[in-house]
Amino acid sequence: MATITRVRTQTETVLPKSLSVKANQITVDEFSTVNASDIPLPPPSKIPTEILSQDKGTPDSHVPRDPRLIRLTGVHPFNVEPPLTALFNEGFLTSPELFYVRNHGPVPLVRDEDIPNWEISIEGLVERPVVLNFRQILQQFNQITAPITLVCAGNRRKEQNTVRKSKGFSWGAAGLSTALFTGPLMADVLRYAKPLRRAKYVCMEGADKLPNGHYGTSVKLNWAMDPNRLIMLAHKMNGEPLRPDHGRPLRAVVPGQIGGRSVKWIKKLILTDAPSDNWYHIYDNRVLPTMVAPEMAAQEPMWWRDERYAIYDLNMNSAAVYPQHNEVLDLATAGPSYTVKGYAYAGGGRRVNRVEISLDKGKSWRLADIQYAEDKYRDFEGELFGGKVDMAWRETSFCWCFWSLSIPIIDLEASDAILVRGMDEALSIQPRDMYWSVLGMMNNPWFRVTITKENGTLVFEHPTHPVMAGGWMERVKKAGGDLTNGNWGEKIEGETEVGPEPVKEINMKKAGLDRIISLDEFTSHNERGEHWFVVNGEVYDGKPFLDGHPGGAQSIISSVGLDVSEDFNEIHSETAKAMMPEYHIGTMDPASLEALKQAGKEEVPSEPRAVFLQPRSWTKARLSAKHDVSWDTRIFTFDLEHGEQTLGLPIGQHLMIKVPDSSTKEAVIRSYTPLSDPSKKGSVDVLIKIYFATPTVPGGKMTMALDQLPLGSMVECKGPTGRFEYLGNGRVLISGKERHVRSFKMICGGTGITPIFQVLRAVMQDQQDPTSCVVLDGNRQEEDILCRSELDQFEASNKERCTIIHTLTKAPETWAGNRGRIAEALLREYASPDEESMVLICGPEPMEKSAKTILLAQGWEESNLHFF
Repeated sequence: MATITRVRTQTETVLPKSLSVKANQITVDEFSTVNASDIPLPPPSKIPTEILSQDKGTPDSHVPRDPRLIRLTGVHPFNVEPPLTALFNEGFLTSPELFYVRNHGPVPLVRDEDIPNWEISIEGLVERPVVLNFRQILQQFNQITAPITLVCAGNRRKEQNTVRKSKGFSWGAAGLSTALFTGPLMADVLRYAKPLRRAKYVCMEGADKLPNGHYGTSVKLNWAMDPNRLIMLAHKMNGEPLRPDHGRPLRAVVPGQIGGRSVKWIKKLILTDAPSDNWYHIYDNRVLPTMVAPEMAAQEPMWWRDERYAIYDLNMNSAAVYPQHNEVLDLATAGPSYTVKGYAYAGGGRRVNRVEISLDKGKSWRLADIQYAEDKYRDFEGELFGGKVDMAWRETSFCWCFWSLSIPIIDLEASDAILVRGMDEALSIQPRDMYWSVLGMMNNPWFRVTITKENGTLVFEHPTHPVMAGGWMERVKKAGGDLTNGNWGEKIEGETEVGPEPVKEINMKKAGLDRIISLDEFTSHNERGEHWFVVNGEVYDGKPFLDGHPGGAQSIISSVGLDVSEDFNEIHSETAKAMMPEYHIGTMDPASLEALKQAGKEEVPSEPRAVFLQPRSWTKARLSAKHDVSWDTRIFTFDLEHGEQTLGLPIGQHLMIKVPDSSTKEAVIRSYTPLSDPSKKGSVDVLIKIYFATPTVPGGKMTMALDQLPLGSMVECKGPTGRFEYLGNGRVLISGKERHVRSFKMICGGTGITPIFQVLRAVMQDQQDPTSCVVLDGNRQEEDILCRSELDQFEASNKERCTIIHTLTKAPETWAGNRGRIAEALLREYASPDEESMVLICGPEPMEKSAKTILLAQGWEESNLHFF
């Protein structure tokens, strides 16, 4: 018999003894001893007490966290997985501080003194609607304790995102964890309210307030009432009260189903005759048919409302942990064999009955050994952490298992990959190939670890890493391999390569002009202010563009006397190039052209510069972080040359970013307005929407190139560019000419918010600036609204000077704001003509054209409209 000792915290909420609720640091033993057989005990645990720097200034600034967790969606909301090896090495049970977290928004702040009176209502189709508090949940219902593995439906999604970006953020293979949960069966609580006969579903709702209401979902009532399914309301993990990220003080736990059904911070159980109509139940946790593209799913809501595509039970899945990703095995010191290890799990209470390993691309398989730690609890009798362990009669399996197989080194040397697949007791087996879907959920193809021979070693690579660059899938894709060809991207014999379409050439030379220009002539004309520049060996006069160039006069002035072929060709449209013959002066002779190129090569500065951006030369910045804002929008953080350096970008202007195209290696250049404050030192944040390729549309070269850049990559920047600059206190520069305004009417859509946001922030942060602003922000869905919390804060703090109007074309039923596009009625109400006002517009081209037509018809002068 083993002895189990439960630990007590330094401080506890003042409650009756039976309601002991722990908080803060674990320090001393409580000596709660039970008789036990050889069951797995929770690993050593230490409650974090420090608020991490990333969480300071966010809505989660009250939540201490473990710094080892890997953040998958930037700073906020908090979505993390533990390092895979650390998770596996903790053993069967996971410490709460390493347990994975899936939060959709801010963590509710629940104080110790509030917990006894935390309420949960049972309502809907019940004979006796009731509200129970936390005390009653603990005192009036039998408590049970059971080991349960929770798994995010997005586990292993990074693999799907590598093939083709889904609408979900990238999880690695550690989006799962296991703990001993304690609490009453949900069936006992529901039975107390006496469900009516026509009740078929249990809808659950949490306390976390989100953009689309509170998080909620549902499960079938007969599942919740089945004690063999073990659905419960938990208030403890591994013997201690739930921590904030895991649902403090009360959560649902739905074993064998995806983690999204286990609602945290639970407040309501609503019995209904139909599945939940909660936004998150409908638009999350679904596997749509693989032919449904993100665009189709966004335009046709019927896909989301088809309950056939909702996910409940987990599917069969497994992964290798050892060999680790990028592990190197020295053959000179290796023993005769290597033990491959990993985990497996199944859904719906089904048992994993085999895990198989192949070293020859699936032609033959070897049977791995499996350890079922969960079974040890079936022999245990008594209470554990205040709950009865009654698993002896249950045949359901709700936990992961660990597998291992010793493989001769000589066999690993002869193989190019280790393949892993599992099968459950219903003979459901992991498929060879991926089933890609728009949300990227339930990814479970064979787990493949490649083996590469290098200088007497074997190097092992997992498919992906959740946030870092690398993994064999990324390597194969970069090399041009087709990850969907059924052979893991390796070229299949007889497969033909499809070459790129020929580039359409635009003639930029004046017909019949044969003037040859020397470097001396070129230089002398520029010294006299002629504004000549060179593109593709041809000389052009930029002076006529100074007043009207979209990039502003500075972009022309910065090009004077230089060969700007690369920049010009990349950022100008075919229409712009077709205009160039009118400004063509002549052809530079070859010797002069070469001398000009040599003269234009960048010089290394002798000492660090205070300002990063240079108008006539490219400077290099390092990609240090990517944060997912939504499925197709990221914040890219670039480190400048040193920590005290500022960007050097005037308010309302843009910088050019240059990166190599991942397929052609040619430079791709686009202009962006940063999201971060211009006064920020050492780094800059840029908000970018990724335009992914579809079967009919090639996608955005620049945005896809940026999205594929690994952390640590260098990009080149130049600037500033743009005709507009805000000087403060209503003073505006347009193409170098100053004017004064008393208000801005700002019209934007999507990522067009960024230049609008820069000007708005500059106005609102200066309490002495009398300028007022009205922002009309049009988006398709509520989750597409970018910078929403910041915009709302500006309005709340400056009600007399700031008005924010959101309008949605695909608004949910719960949306209380404006609906439809930014059209005539909305513009008449909020952007009526005013001589002392200016309209700033940035968004998709159709929106800009429509806004311009309406505004001009309503009486605005075109000189008062500025398009970024």
